[in-house]
Amino acid sequence: MPKISVIIPAYNAEKTIKETIESVQQQTFTDFELIVINDGSQDKTLEILHTIKDERLQIFSYENGGLPEARNRGIKRASGEFVSFLDADDLWTPDKLELQLVALQQNPDAGVAYSWNLCMFEKEGTLSFVNAASPPFEGNVYPNLLLENFVGNGSNILLRRQVIESVGNFDRTLKSFEDWEFYLRVASVWNFVLIPQRQIIYRKVSSSMTSKVKVMEEQGLRLIEKVYRSVPPELQYLKNQTLANFYSFCADLNLNVIYNTNDNRGFQAQRKLYLAIQLYPKILLRKNIQGLIVKSIIRQVIPARITTYLMQSIIKIGSNTVSR
Repeated sequence: MPKISVIIPAYNAEKTIKETIESVQQQTFTDFELIVINDGSQDKTLEILHTIKDERLQIFSYENGGLPEARNRGIKRASGEFVSFLDADDLWTPDKLELQLVALQQNPDAGVAYSWNLCMFEKEGTLSFVNAASPPFEGNVYPNLLLENFVGNGSNILLRRQVIESVGNFDRTLKSFEDWEFYLRVASVWNFVLIPQRQIIYRKVSSSMTSKVKVMEEQGLRLIEKVYRSVPPELQYLKNQTLANFYSFCADLNLNVIYNTNDNRGFQAQRKLYLAIQLYPKILLRKNIQGLIVKSIIRQVIPARITTYLMQSIIKIGSNTVSR
């Protein structure tokens, strides 16, 4: 039986799946099984997977069920003592599994290990990298995780199998933020341990889909309301700050959508920032919020073609500096 089960959900991932799997094959820790759930892909994902020769690789194909369900299907197939998830467009540094496993072995009271993220942006064949936040949280991280998903994405954690057995699988009804919801359930029961290194390379892609941004906002607000119905009374005071953080996240989403000259993303971002400041005025002291305000103003008053160039130049304002 392998020590670790690595689960990769893949849906129409022909452009990235091979590179993602190579980042797993290059791990310094090698006692793992690699389970790829082909979630109803319509492109050449399955064809590419079948060209990869690795006895640790297992491929299972299903009708499309969505990301949470694909992860759950992978969990059902997994046999390892520890489990990790990797999205089909993200990458790991070679020591990711090794260092996270050592951290859990050295901290038997912890159920989850996580690392810092490096964001990868791709435009016109050119890659750029930006450091994401560097959260310091360990142990009982539940109050910190209520404020925002500092873990960052679904490609980060390594967890003990009994963690999943104790809290259940991913919520397959969610269309967004299923990672955050799962991490919150885990953090309410288990301690976290941090590897203070950037080991997850998270691919960020701007979206032209207005509806996607709207769905994310609706799903996030619904999730926050649901979560706070079961939050202990002594932590209810955090709700306004959670909402403020989320609205600032929505503002950033609006500012990073690909847009045209007729859209109103700058106005939408300003509305979200206004709500955030109303809920938690101290948020104005954060440099990333100040950067978002500047970007939202630029978005409104300068023509779209010029704004695109300027916003590429200042994108690091909101990405490099995150305060809490």
